[in-house]
Amino acid sequence: MELLYFTVAAIALYFVSDWIVDRIERAAGRRFEHRTLLFFAIIFALGTVVFWLIRALTDGS
Repeated sequence: MELLYFTVAAIALYFVSDWIVDRIERAAGRRFEHRTLLFFAIIFALGTVVFWLIRALTDGS
């Protein structure tokens, strides 16, 4: 069951990270040259927290 949680979380993180990058670019008024690095940083930070929460809430079993 934990695998399902991780999979759903990863899919959600992808779309949320893309949305955040889009919002940042709209606020800046331009498309960033290295947007993939920004995307990676956002998804890495969010993923670390979310995956840690999943492990903590499922007791790592």
